[in-house]
Amino acid sequence: MQKTYKTRPRSGGESRSMNTEPLRFDTKIAVLLREDLEPWQRLNVTAFLVSGLGTASPEVIGEPYEDADAVPYLPMFRQPVLVFEGTKETLKAAHGRALSRALPRAVFTSDLFATGNDRDNRAAVRAVPTDGLDLVGLAVYGPKNAVDKVLKGARMHP
Repeated sequence: MQKTYKTRPRSGGESRSMNTEPLRFDTKIAVLLREDLEPWQRLNVTAFLVSGLGTASPEVIGEPYEDADAVPYLPMFRQPVLVFEGTKETLKAAHGRALSRALPRAVFTSDLFATGNDRDNRAAVRAVPTDGLDLVGLAVYGPKNAVDKVLKGARMHP
């Protein structure tokens, strides 16, 4: 996905010249969801997973937004988030590859659907050994080639 920027008038009559070259990233943000999730679960898991990436890797966060009336908005990721799906086995293998490459990652386990707050979420993950986690989602960030290797066997979410 390419994004281009153009010159636009700013409030107060000044204009800001912005780069018009397409932005290309040598990194990738990806979410891998287990294929048997309900639609509401897919959305919930994706939102939770990506919320952690900006805290561990602040470089993924872009500049704040502003509309033509100078109303400010929060910054968001500077690049697209690609969403994939796969089987339980694909997710487990991807998790192992993310760990072996020491990539920034976030996990969502099936146990988290039964909790209602952050403290209980963390306790639910902490209670299970790494190999026993019942993963339903994984978010990873890193160099494109490393993330692509982690996602081997997954397919783009429809």
